[in-house]
Amino acid sequence: MGALIYLTGPVRSGKSRRAVDLAMTWGEHVVFVATYRCDPADAEMAERLRRHRAERPASWRTLEAPEDIGAAVAPLDPAPTGLIFDSLVTWLADRIHHDDDAIMAAWNRELDCFRTAAWPVVVIGDEIGWSTVPMDADLRRFRDLAGLLGQRTAASASEAWLMVAGCPVRLK
Repeated sequence: MGALIYLTGPVRSGKSRRAVDLAMTWGEHVVFVATYRCDPADAEMAERLRRHRAERPASWRTLEAPEDIGAAVAPLDPAPTGLIFDSLVTWLADRIHHDDDAIMAAWNRELDCFRTAAWPVVVIGDEIGWSTVPMDADLRRFRDLAGLLGQRTAASASEAWLMVAGCPVRLK
């Protein structure tokens, strides 16, 4: 069974770069699960995604925003040698229209899949609640759910790291 590693931190802290560096040692069949659904009209974001893809080896497979990660990964041949999930906050944003219990249940299913995988898994999260409490109730809900999902992920992980200014800080 593989390890579950959680990388969290603020925007542009080096989380994705660290995940790619870790996965470079896992062999050529790494799977990158991209959770962001890109709007084709958003040229700036499309360019960001292109740069991220260019940082990864060509042999890695990318799954774009699968609804059920376990079901999307299971039929892959050859089997993955590792998996990067990027990111928890964009996964949440894609499901925010569901109620909190449904979101938590869906994430628990994904965590079960990650914990029992035969290969290492890196889950990338984002720390978004380090500022004032938002005035808007929807933003507070999103921030709170992101924090709770991050806590569950860190508790399930064999390793947890905080990325700050490109530097990894071991949490557990």
